[in-house]
Amino acid sequence: MFARMTIVVAVARTQRIVVVGGGVLGTMHAVAARRRGFEVVQLEREAEARGASVRNFGLVWVSGRRAGAELRLALRARELWEELAGRVPGLGFRAAGSLTLATEDAELRLLKEASELPDAGLRDFELLDPDAVRAVNPALRGELAGGLLCRADAIVEPRQVLPALRGYLAGDGYTWLPGREVVEIAPNAVRDHTGSWHQCDLVILCPGAALTGVVGRYARYLARDGVRRVRLQMMQTAPMGERLTTSVADGDSLRYYPAYDLPGRAQLAPQSGSAARARAQLLLVQRADGGLTIGDTHEYDEPFAFDVDSDAYDHLSARAEALLGAPIPQVQRRWAGVYSEVSTGQALYHRSEVEPGVVLVTGPGGRGMTCSPAIAEETFF
Repeated sequence: MFARMTIVVAVARTQRIVVVGGGVLGTMHAVAARRRGFEVVQLEREAEARGASVRNFGLVWVSGRRAGAELRLALRARELWEELAGRVPGLGFRAAGSLTLATEDAELRLLKEASELPDAGLRDFELLDPDAVRAVNPALRGELAGGLLCRADAIVEPRQVLPALRGYLAGDGYTWLPGREVVEIAPNAVRDHTGSWHQCDLVILCPGAALTGVVGRYARYLARDGVRRVRLQMMQTAPMGERLTTSVADGDSLRYYPAYDLPGRAQLAPQSGSAARARAQLLLVQRADGGLTIGDTHEYDEPFAFDVDSDAYDHLSARAEALLGAPIPQVQRRWAGVYSEVSTGQALYHRSEVEPGVVLVTGPGGRGMTCSPAIAEETFF
């Protein structure tokens, strides 16, 4: 409570903010700050953000969130994404909804449990039989037992979001400085690697998965929430000739999202060897150009490998083809990414005032793209 109160005091005295980090969390803090009339300078160590903010599915994912605070945060973020999309068409926002698919009875029973939760209405859930699934998304021609439609889920274009938001912010009161790595933080100022000092009333640190360097001095704060790094693998195909009307998740996703931590989860069959080794789930999203973004995997033990695992890609491709009932288009890109997440306690992400007037925000995990606008809003409340 004390830390939260001191952050509120710091914000109340603020006129000029330096945001350190050009990813979606930092950029949403810039948006939230400008909407409150603060002058903003945003620093990014790369020429363009290249981390998890652009290596994700672009999902605004309400369906899998834990009941209570996490769901409330995701629902508020969903409102803010749609509101922003009205001003920034370049976000590529689409209120497409999602289908989580069952291919066996145990998965379908778990989806039925989820559809009967007290908050199912907030998620706009509907349990569908196979014919109804195909009526919603005709591109799904594989063998299905049914699916759970979530009309609250949405999609944005992750490679377009950051430049689109900066274009929206451009003008008096906002300065974007790429290629500037912060190396020193002092009262009411930060210094970048060129030697330039940036004066301010408040510093917002949004380092993503970069938890060393200037952020490393605050390791004791990150340890409070067990902030750790997670590595994933994903890929993208050439355009598919047919449109997917929703995003798609397979039954393995039920193992990872907390909304499905229900009695039926214990009845799921074990994952196959390659899927279990990669801790894989299938998420399938069609990009605006028709290509398919396919993933993902989960690796927790550092040091992470520098190469990628073909078995994981083969598994994910096979799962996608099984649900589509057809070969996927040629894979054009494969990549790995790293994000940070809180791993202990009840926090949904890490926020702390690490020094007077310096607020560190990181660790949202897989909910980062979804919840970033609401997380930024909370920083200023």
